[in-house]
Amino acid sequence: MPVLYLVATPIGNLEDISLRALRTLREVNLIAAEDTRRTKQLLTKYGIKTSLTSYHEHNKKAKLDYLLERLGSEDMALVSDAGMPGMSDPGYELVVAASERGIPVVPVPGPSAVITALAVSGLPVQRFIYLGFLPRRASSRVKLLESVAGECGSIVVLETPHRLRASLNDIRLALGDRRIAACRELTKVYEEIFRGTISEAIERFTQPKGEFTLVIAGRDEEGKPQLTTEIEKQLSGMRQSGIRAREAITRTASETGLSRKELYRAWLKLP
Repeated sequence: MPVLYLVATPIGNLEDISLRALRTLREVNLIAAEDTRRTKQLLTKYGIKTSLTSYHEHNKKAKLDYLLERLGSEDMALVSDAGMPGMSDPGYELVVAASERGIPVVPVPGPSAVITALAVSGLPVQRFIYLGFLPRRASSRVKLLESVAGECGSIVVLETPHRLRASLNDIRLALGDRRIAACRELTKVYEEIFRGTISEAIERFTQPKGEFTLVIAGRDEEGKPQLTTEIEKQLSGMRQSGIRAREAITRTASETGLSRKELYRAWLKLP
């Protein structure tokens, strides 16, 4: 029976590929690639001449029937631009459809930006939550981040250079000034691992370049900020002086490290 192979490809350095992955890419009849030009560079380096077809975010639904038809009689490999297909990359729909048709789906593991960043972050790795790329809209970003503010494990997100600073500001706003590892261009020529606070990362990356994987410290149970009577009095004083809720909560969150959600609940309870 034909097989759909999910083949992990290098996240930067083209030498970071397994012998099994290379053999699989040589032996399948077709490779469905997120970016055929990028995959072609990998295939050329290792002298692989397997046929390529595109399968990306914008054609994944239109291309699904064609790929399933090919899988009816041929082995196929699915690859993304970098790392494991289906992880913040196209692949989910094809995996589900193939599985529903009884087509074996076989993973060929390899490089992962998430695991690589966690390993070098210097932050706890026993438990973590992966959010993928943060939403583009600031309000949606903050809402998502606030929903994981109570997580004890590290939080891993991906970010593009043009949204990095806005996202870092929203992360600090929603989670407080936690420790962070900003991993830039992992395994590439200009690889950089920055460790510090979120505020320090904002100061460091004034003109960010390259792709980022961010590992953010989870909630510290022992050092977790507490909503005290003094903070409630501070909120009450700002309310009485005419300061609006949004400004008061933003300012207090930045000063105390408390989440905006918790401060908003306290604001609503004020007399």
